Amino acid sequence: MFDERGYAGTSISDISALSGRTSGAIYFHYASKEKLALAVVEEHFASWPRMIDRHRSSARPALEKLVALSFTVARAFRDDVVVRAGSRLWMERKAIAAPLPTPFVEWIEVVTELLIEARVNGELAAGVEPVPAAHSVVCAFFGLHTVSDALDGREHIEQHLRDLWRLLLNALQAHPDPGALLDRVHTATAPDAPPTQPPLDEAVLTRAEA
Repeated sequence: MFDERGYAGTSISDISALSGRTSGAIYFHYASKEKLALAVVEEHFASWPRMIDRHRSSARPALEKLVALSFTVARAFRDDVVVRAGSRLWMERKAIAAPLPTPFVEWIEVVTELLIEARVNGELAAGVEPVPAAHSVVCAFFGLHTVSDALDGREHIEQHLRDLWRLLLNALQAHPDPGALLDRVHTATAPDAPPTQPPLDEAVLTRAEA
């Protein structure tokens, strides 16, 4: 409901009606709607380290790791309701009276590390500085998501992302061949299966009980 209606458009009574739990049961675990929203945002942020670790531990070249990771993240934003809800709640953060985690910082760090690895291995074009390049890549990636969400609900996000990488890789690769790199990533990385997690109310309540 946070994903579909946003923070202001969702009430505890709405969540109660949809989840089958009483408002009292929800308030037992979360003293306010703000606390429940914070739990969803924290769950959103908790999903990223698992994705990052899976790609960083692979044997692929650094730029291929980066591109593969970006497609995994794109699919999560398209297919995972917790990721989408957490993203929308963060964008509406000024309406939420609770401190929310700061986004993007970890992404910039991860991209910087992968670009440094690419430079060490001779993959990165001469003159590309990893730190400012990483900032630009992250801005481009999340800007793409904002536009794709507004125009088509991220339905065509993977094609848009391929187009973005064709542009960026021409500047990043020491020996530009974006098409071949994208084909290798596509062949090696099947789309992730839908996340296997309990329904939203069960996930957050179970975590609170633990």
